[in-house]
Amino acid sequence: MLVVALGATLCANVFINGVAFLIPTLHRERGLDLAQAGLMSALPSLGMVVTLIAWGYVVDRVGERVVLTLGSALTAAAAFGAASADSLVAVGIFLFLGGMAAASSNTASGRLVVGWFDAEKRGLVMGIRQTAQPLGVGLGALVIPRLAETGGVSSALAFPAIVCAVSAVVCAVAVLDPPRPARAEADDADLANPYRASSLLVRIHLTSLLLVAPQAMVWTFTLAWLITDRGWSAGSAGALVTVAQILGAGGRIGAGRWSDAVLKRSGDVLSSRMRPVRSIAVAAAAAMALLALTDWLDSPVSIALMMVASVVTVSDNGLAFTAIAEIAGPFWSGRALGTQNTTQLLTAGVTPPLFGALIGVAGYPAAFAVCALFPLLAIPAVPGTTRAHRD
Repeated sequence: MLVVALGATLCANVFINGVAFLIPTLHRERGLDLAQAGLMSALPSLGMVVTLIAWGYVVDRVGERVVLTLGSALTAAAAFGAASADSLVAVGIFLFLGGMAAASSNTASGRLVVGWFDAEKRGLVMGIRQTAQPLGVGLGALVIPRLAETGGVSSALAFPAIVCAVSAVVCAVAVLDPPRPARAEADDADLANPYRASSLLVRIHLTSLLLVAPQAMVWTFTLAWLITDRGWSAGSAGALVTVAQILGAGGRIGAGRWSDAVLKRSGDVLSSRMRPVRSIAVAAAAAMALLALTDWLDSPVSIALMMVASVVTVSDNGLAFTAIAEIAGPFWSGRALGTQNTTQLLTAGVTPPLFGALIGVAGYPAAFAVCALFPLLAIPAVPGTTRAHRD
Protein backbone atom coordinates (compact mmCIF):
# COMPACT_ATOMS: atom_id res chain seq x y z
CA MET A 1 0.00 0.00 0.00
CA LEU A 2 2.93 2.33 0.67
CA VAL A 3 4.34 1.66 -2.80
CA VAL A 4 0.96 2.24 -4.45
CA ALA A 5 0.36 5.45 -2.49
CA LEU A 6 3.85 6.65 -3.38
CA GLY A 7 3.36 5.82 -7.07
CA ALA A 8 -0.06 7.47 -7.37
CA THR A 9 1.13 10.68 -5.74
CA LEU A 10 4.37 10.70 -7.76
CA CYS A 11 2.44 10.48 -11.04
CA ALA A 12 0.07 13.25 -9.97
CA ASN A 13 3.04 15.45 -9.11
CA VAL A 14 4.60 14.95 -12.52
CA PHE A 15 1.48 16.70 -13.83
CA ILE A 16 1.06 19.25 -11.03
CA ASN A 17 4.66 20.47 -11.01
CA GLY A 18 5.78 19.53 -14.51
CA VAL A 19 4.45 22.70 -16.10
CA ALA A 20 7.13 24.69 -14.24
CA PHE A 21 9.70 23.06 -16.52
CA LEU A 22 7.94 24.54 -19.53
CA ILE A 23 8.64 28.10 -18.32
CA PRO A 24 11.74 28.54 -20.57
CA THR A 25 9.81 27.16 -23.57
CA LEU A 26 6.76 29.33 -22.88
CA HIS A 27 9.04 32.33 -22.48
CA ARG A 28 11.05 31.62 -25.62
CA GLU A 29 8.45 30.21 -28.04
CA ARG A 30 5.17 31.71 -26.84
CA GLY A 31 6.47 35.12 -25.77
CA LEU A 32 5.25 34.92 -22.17
CA ASP A 33 7.13 36.90 -19.55
CA LEU A 34 8.15 35.24 -16.28
CA ALA A 35 5.03 36.39 -14.44
CA GLN A 36 2.74 35.02 -17.17
CA ALA A 37 4.67 31.76 -17.49
CA GLY A 38 4.68 31.46 -13.70
CA LEU A 39 0.90 31.86 -13.68
CA MET A 40 0.57 29.11 -16.28
CA SER A 41 2.73 26.81 -14.17
CA ALA A 42 0.56 27.58 -11.12
CA LEU A 43 -2.76 26.63 -12.74
CA PRO A 44 -2.67 22.94 -11.64
CA SER A 45 -2.01 24.01 -8.05
CA LEU A 46 -4.80 26.58 -8.21
CA GLY A 47 -7.13 23.88 -9.55
CA MET A 48 -6.25 21.65 -6.63
CA VAL A 49 -7.21 24.38 -4.18
CA VAL A 50 -10.80 24.26 -5.44
CA THR A 51 -11.35 20.56 -4.77
CA LEU A 52 -9.00 19.38 -2.02
CA ILE A 53 -11.50 19.63 0.82
CA ALA A 54 -14.24 18.12 -1.36
CA TRP A 55 -12.00 15.15 -2.20
CA GLY A 56 -11.26 14.83 1.52
CA TYR A 57 -14.97 14.62 2.26
CA VAL A 58 -15.40 11.97 -0.45
CA VAL A 59 -12.51 9.84 0.83
CA ASP A 60 -13.91 10.07 4.39
CA ARG A 61 -17.13 8.61 3.01
CA VAL A 62 -16.21 6.10 0.28
CA GLY A 63 -12.58 5.19 0.94
CA GLU A 64 -9.23 5.50 -0.75
CA ARG A 65 -9.47 3.06 -3.66
CA VAL A 66 -12.33 4.78 -5.46
CA VAL A 67 -10.85 8.24 -5.00
CA LEU A 68 -7.33 7.32 -6.15
CA THR A 69 -8.58 5.47 -9.23
CA LEU A 70 -11.09 8.11 -10.31
CA GLY A 71 -8.78 11.03 -9.58
CA SER A 72 -5.85 9.55 -11.50
CA ALA A 73 -8.05 8.79 -14.51
CA LEU A 74 -9.50 12.31 -14.60
CA THR A 75 -5.99 13.82 -14.26
CA ALA A 76 -4.82 11.75 -17.23
CA ALA A 77 -7.81 12.90 -19.30
CA ALA A 78 -7.13 16.56 -18.51
CA ALA A 79 -3.43 16.19 -19.32
CA PHE A 80 -4.26 14.61 -22.68
CA GLY A 81 -6.62 17.53 -23.30
CA ALA A 82 -3.88 20.05 -22.51
CA ALA A 83 -1.45 18.23 -24.80
CA SER A 84 -4.00 18.28 -27.65
CA ALA A 85 -5.14 21.91 -27.28
CA ASP A 86 -3.91 24.54 -29.72
CA SER A 87 -4.40 27.79 -27.83
CA LEU A 88 -2.74 28.74 -24.55
CA VAL A 89 -6.15 29.58 -23.11
CA ALA A 90 -7.38 26.04 -23.75
CA VAL A 91 -4.15 24.60 -22.37
CA GLY A 92 -4.61 26.68 -19.23
CA ILE A 93 -8.20 25.48 -18.77
CA PHE A 94 -7.15 21.83 -19.02
CA LEU A 95 -4.26 22.42 -16.62
CA PHE A 96 -6.69 23.90 -14.10
CA LEU A 97 -9.13 20.99 -14.53
CA GLY A 98 -6.29 18.51 -14.19
CA GLY A 99 -5.28 20.12 -10.92
CA MET A 100 -8.85 19.76 -9.65
CA ALA A 101 -8.64 16.02 -10.38
CA ALA A 102 -5.06 15.54 -9.12
CA ALA A 103 -6.05 16.85 -5.69
CA SER A 104 -7.52 13.42 -5.00
CA SER A 105 -4.13 11.73 -4.69
CA ASN A 106 -2.78 13.94 -1.89
CA THR A 107 -5.54 13.23 0.59
CA ALA A 108 -6.36 9.64 -0.32
CA SER A 109 -2.77 8.40 -0.46
CA GLY A 110 -1.97 10.07 2.87
CA ARG A 111 -4.93 8.39 4.56
CA LEU A 112 -3.98 5.07 2.97
CA VAL A 113 -0.52 5.19 4.55
CA VAL A 114 -1.67 6.43 7.96
CA GLY A 115 -4.38 3.77 8.05
CA TRP A 116 -2.04 0.85 7.45
CA PHE A 117 0.82 1.76 9.88
CA ASP A 118 1.18 2.19 13.65
CA ALA A 119 2.10 5.55 15.21
CA GLU A 120 5.77 4.67 15.83
CA LYS A 121 6.30 3.95 12.12
CA ARG A 122 4.15 6.69 10.61
CA GLY A 123 6.82 9.38 10.54
CA LEU A 124 9.12 7.20 8.46
CA VAL A 125 6.49 5.77 6.13
CA MET A 126 4.81 9.15 5.63
CA GLY A 127 8.25 10.57 4.88
CA ILE A 128 8.67 7.86 2.25
CA ARG A 129 5.22 8.60 0.83
CA GLN A 130 6.01 12.33 0.79
CA THR A 131 9.05 11.64 -1.40
CA ALA A 132 6.48 11.32 -4.19
CA GLN A 133 6.46 15.08 -4.56
CA PRO A 134 10.21 15.68 -5.05
CA LEU A 135 10.55 12.45 -7.04
CA GLY A 136 7.66 13.54 -9.27
CA VAL A 137 9.30 16.93 -9.71
CA GLY A 138 12.63 15.25 -10.40
CA LEU A 139 11.14 12.92 -13.01
CA GLY A 140 9.42 15.87 -14.65
CA ALA A 141 12.67 17.87 -14.65
CA LEU A 142 14.50 14.97 -16.27
CA VAL A 143 11.97 14.33 -19.05
CA ILE A 144 9.79 17.38 -19.72
CA PRO A 145 12.47 19.96 -20.72
CA ARG A 146 13.90 17.52 -23.28
CA LEU A 147 10.46 16.75 -24.72
CA ALA A 148 9.72 20.48 -24.87
CA GLU A 149 12.96 21.14 -26.76
CA THR A 150 12.26 18.52 -29.41
CA GLY A 151 8.46 18.54 -29.67
CA GLY A 152 7.20 21.66 -27.96
CA VAL A 153 4.61 22.10 -25.24
CA SER A 154 2.21 19.44 -26.57
CA SER A 155 4.78 16.64 -26.55
CA ALA A 156 5.94 17.60 -23.09
CA LEU A 157 2.40 17.51 -21.65
CA ALA A 158 1.75 14.05 -23.11
CA PHE A 159 4.22 12.57 -20.62
CA PRO A 160 2.23 13.35 -17.42
CA ALA A 161 -0.91 12.20 -19.24
CA ILE A 162 0.59 8.77 -19.82
CA VAL A 163 1.96 8.27 -16.31
CA CYS A 164 -1.36 9.30 -14.70
CA ALA A 165 -3.26 6.86 -16.92
CA VAL A 166 -0.95 4.06 -15.77
CA SER A 167 -1.48 5.15 -12.16
CA ALA A 168 -5.27 4.89 -12.52
CA VAL A 169 -4.99 1.27 -13.65
CA VAL A 170 -2.62 0.34 -10.81
CA CYS A 171 -4.86 1.96 -8.17
CA ALA A 172 -7.96 0.19 -9.48
CA VAL A 173 -6.23 -3.19 -9.21
CA ALA A 174 -4.00 -2.87 -6.15
CA VAL A 175 -5.46 -0.48 -3.52
CA LEU A 176 -6.98 -2.00 -0.38
CA ASP A 177 -8.76 0.42 1.93
CA PRO A 178 -7.29 0.25 5.47
CA PRO A 179 -9.40 -1.17 8.30
CA ARG A 180 -11.21 1.43 10.38
CA PRO A 181 -14.24 1.36 12.71
CA ALA A 182 -17.69 1.74 11.24
CA ARG A 183 -19.14 5.24 11.55
CA ALA A 184 -22.27 3.87 13.21
CA GLU A 185 -20.17 2.33 15.99
CA ALA A 186 -17.96 5.39 16.67
CA ASP A 187 -18.41 7.45 19.83
CA ASP A 188 -19.18 11.17 19.86
CA ALA A 189 -15.55 12.15 20.58
CA ASP A 190 -14.31 10.44 17.41
CA LEU A 191 -17.03 12.03 15.28
CA ALA A 192 -16.61 15.53 16.77
CA ASN A 193 -15.09 18.32 14.72
CA PRO A 194 -11.38 18.46 15.80
CA TYR A 195 -11.10 22.14 14.87
CA ARG A 196 -13.47 23.02 17.71
CA ALA A 197 -11.45 21.18 20.34
CA SER A 198 -8.22 23.18 20.03
CA SER A 199 -6.15 25.44 17.76
CA LEU A 200 -3.54 22.77 17.03
CA LEU A 201 -4.69 22.02 13.50
CA VAL A 202 -4.98 25.69 12.60
CA ARG A 203 -1.44 26.40 13.84
CA ILE A 204 -0.04 23.46 11.86
CA HIS A 205 -1.83 24.74 8.75
CA LEU A 206 -0.34 28.20 9.30
CA THR A 207 3.15 26.81 9.85
CA SER A 208 2.98 24.74 6.67
CA LEU A 209 1.62 27.68 4.67
CA LEU A 210 4.63 29.80 5.63
CA LEU A 211 7.12 27.01 4.94
CA VAL A 212 5.73 26.13 1.51
CA ALA A 213 6.42 29.57 -0.02
CA PRO A 214 10.22 29.11 -0.35
CA GLN A 215 9.65 25.52 -1.45
CA ALA A 216 7.35 26.61 -4.27
CA MET A 217 9.67 29.42 -5.31
CA VAL A 218 12.73 27.15 -5.43
CA TRP A 219 10.92 24.39 -7.31
CA THR A 220 9.39 26.75 -9.86
CA PHE A 221 12.37 28.88 -10.75
CA THR A 222 15.48 26.74 -10.22
CA LEU A 223 15.48 25.49 -13.82
CA ALA A 224 14.88 28.97 -15.26
CA TRP A 225 17.53 30.45 -12.89
CA LEU A 226 20.14 27.94 -13.98
CA ILE A 227 19.40 28.50 -17.69
CA THR A 228 18.91 32.27 -17.83
CA ASP A 229 21.02 33.48 -14.91
CA ARG A 230 23.78 30.87 -14.82
CA GLY A 231 23.94 29.97 -18.53
CA TRP A 232 23.33 26.24 -18.14
CA SER A 233 21.81 24.12 -20.91
CA ALA A 234 18.28 22.79 -20.47
CA GLY A 235 19.57 19.21 -20.18
CA SER A 236 22.20 20.02 -17.55
CA ALA A 237 19.81 22.20 -15.56
CA GLY A 238 17.13 19.50 -15.64
CA ALA A 239 19.63 16.90 -14.45
CA LEU A 240 20.69 19.08 -11.52
CA VAL A 241 17.07 19.72 -10.54
CA THR A 242 16.47 15.96 -10.64
CA VAL A 243 19.43 15.35 -8.31
CA ALA A 244 18.16 18.07 -5.97
CA GLN A 245 14.73 16.46 -5.84
CA ILE A 246 16.19 13.03 -5.11
CA LEU A 247 18.16 14.56 -2.25
CA GLY A 248 14.97 16.30 -1.11
CA ALA A 249 13.23 12.94 -1.04
CA GLY A 250 15.98 11.68 1.23
CA GLY A 251 15.49 14.72 3.45
CA ARG A 252 11.81 13.86 3.94
CA ILE A 253 12.64 10.28 4.86
CA GLY A 254 15.29 11.47 7.28
CA ALA A 255 12.91 13.93 8.92
CA GLY A 256 10.29 11.19 9.31
CA ARG A 257 12.81 8.81 10.88
CA TRP A 258 13.93 11.61 13.21
CA SER A 259 10.32 12.15 14.24
CA ASP A 260 9.76 8.46 15.03
CA ALA A 261 12.94 8.41 17.13
CA VAL A 262 11.70 11.39 19.16
CA LEU A 263 8.34 9.64 19.64
CA LYS A 264 9.99 6.49 20.99
CA ARG A 265 11.94 8.55 23.53
CA SER A 266 9.20 10.95 24.63
CA GLY A 267 5.91 9.19 23.91
CA ASP A 268 4.56 12.60 22.85
CA VAL A 269 3.12 12.41 19.33
CA LEU A 270 2.74 16.11 18.67
CA SER A 271 6.19 17.01 20.03
CA SER A 272 7.80 14.29 17.93
CA ARG A 273 6.32 15.79 14.75
CA MET A 274 6.67 19.49 15.56
CA ARG A 275 10.14 19.64 17.15
CA PRO A 276 11.84 18.70 13.85
CA VAL A 277 9.56 21.13 11.97
CA ARG A 278 10.85 24.03 14.10
CA SER A 279 14.47 23.07 13.35
CA ILE A 280 13.71 22.77 9.65
CA ALA A 281 12.18 26.27 9.64
CA VAL A 282 15.38 27.71 11.11
CA ALA A 283 17.50 25.87 8.53
CA ALA A 284 15.25 26.99 5.65
CA ALA A 285 15.54 30.65 6.66
CA ALA A 286 19.31 30.38 6.83
CA ALA A 287 19.59 28.56 3.49
CA MET A 288 17.44 31.10 1.61
CA ALA A 289 19.29 34.06 3.14
CA LEU A 290 22.69 32.63 2.22
CA LEU A 291 21.42 31.80 -1.27
CA ALA A 292 20.34 35.41 -1.73
CA LEU A 293 23.72 36.71 -0.57
CA THR A 294 25.85 34.37 -2.71
CA ASP A 295 23.69 34.92 -5.80
CA TRP A 296 23.98 38.69 -5.33
CA LEU A 297 27.76 38.25 -5.14
CA ASP A 298 27.60 36.07 -8.29
CA SER A 299 29.37 33.29 -6.39
CA PRO A 300 29.34 29.69 -7.70
CA VAL A 301 28.58 28.68 -4.10
CA SER A 302 25.00 29.79 -4.84
CA ILE A 303 24.45 26.63 -6.88
CA ALA A 304 25.41 24.44 -3.92
CA LEU A 305 23.15 26.52 -1.66
CA MET A 306 20.29 26.10 -4.13
CA MET A 307 20.75 22.35 -3.71
CA VAL A 308 20.69 22.76 0.08
CA ALA A 309 17.56 24.91 -0.10
CA SER A 310 15.88 22.34 -2.36
CA VAL A 311 16.40 19.70 0.33
CA VAL A 312 15.65 21.72 3.46
CA THR A 313 12.51 23.46 2.23
CA VAL A 314 10.70 20.18 1.47
CA SER A 315 11.68 18.22 4.58
CA ASP A 316 8.82 19.33 6.83
CA ASN A 317 5.82 18.35 4.72
CA GLY A 318 5.51 14.74 5.81
CA LEU A 319 5.73 15.62 9.50
CA ALA A 320 2.87 18.12 9.34
CA PHE A 321 0.79 15.72 7.25
CA THR A 322 1.30 12.90 9.76
CA ALA A 323 0.46 15.10 12.75
CA ILE A 324 -2.76 16.33 11.16
CA ALA A 325 -3.97 12.81 10.37
CA GLU A 326 -3.20 11.69 13.93
CA ILE A 327 -4.94 14.66 15.55
CA ALA A 328 -8.01 14.61 13.27
CA GLY A 329 -8.74 10.88 13.61
CA PRO A 330 -10.24 8.45 11.05
CA PHE A 331 -13.52 10.31 10.52
CA TRP A 332 -12.06 13.78 9.95
CA SER A 333 -8.59 13.14 8.57
CA GLY A 334 -9.70 13.36 4.94
CA ARG A 335 -11.13 16.85 5.38
CA ALA A 336 -8.27 17.95 7.65
CA LEU A 337 -5.66 16.75 5.15
CA GLY A 338 -7.66 18.43 2.40
CA THR A 339 -7.57 21.67 4.35
CA GLN A 340 -3.82 21.26 4.90
CA ASN A 341 -3.20 20.80 1.21
CA THR A 342 -5.55 23.65 0.34
CA THR A 343 -3.56 26.15 2.39
CA GLN A 344 -0.27 24.85 1.01
CA LEU A 345 -1.36 24.76 -2.59
CA LEU A 346 -3.04 28.14 -2.47
CA THR A 347 0.34 29.47 -1.41
CA ALA A 348 2.08 27.38 -4.06
CA GLY A 349 -0.39 28.71 -6.62
CA VAL A 350 0.15 32.40 -5.95
CA THR A 351 3.91 32.15 -5.32
CA PRO A 352 5.11 31.65 -8.94
CA PRO A 353 3.40 34.68 -10.53
CA LEU A 354 4.22 36.95 -7.58
CA PHE A 355 7.86 35.94 -7.42
CA GLY A 356 8.09 35.89 -11.21
CA ALA A 357 7.07 39.54 -11.17
CA LEU A 358 9.54 40.28 -8.35
CA ILE A 359 12.37 38.59 -10.26
CA GLY A 360 11.50 40.62 -13.34
CA VAL A 361 11.72 43.87 -11.35
CA ALA A 362 14.45 43.22 -8.77
CA GLY A 363 16.24 40.03 -9.82
CA TYR A 364 16.75 36.61 -8.25
CA PRO A 365 18.77 37.71 -5.16
CA ALA A 366 15.92 39.93 -3.97
CA ALA A 367 13.40 37.12 -4.47
CA PHE A 368 15.54 34.68 -2.51
CA ALA A 369 15.92 37.21 0.31
CA VAL A 370 12.15 37.74 0.54
CA CYS A 371 11.70 33.96 0.66
CA ALA A 372 13.92 33.80 3.74
CA LEU A 373 11.34 35.80 5.69
CA PHE A 374 8.61 33.16 5.44
CA PRO A 375 10.33 30.39 7.44
CA LEU A 376 11.36 33.02 10.01
CA LEU A 377 7.69 33.82 10.53
CA ALA A 378 6.90 30.10 10.76
CA ILE A 379 9.15 29.50 13.78
CA PRO A 380 6.81 31.09 16.40
CA ALA A 381 3.77 29.56 14.69
CA VAL A 382 4.90 25.95 15.34
CA PRO A 383 2.64 24.56 18.09
CA GLY A 384 4.10 23.37 21.38
CA THR A 385 3.87 19.89 22.83
CA THR A 386 0.86 18.13 24.25
CA ARG A 387 -0.07 14.58 25.00
CA ALA A 388 -3.67 15.15 24.01
CA HIS A 389 -4.10 13.55 20.62
CA ARG A 390 -6.12 10.96 18.77
CA ASP A 391 -4.32 7.81 17.74
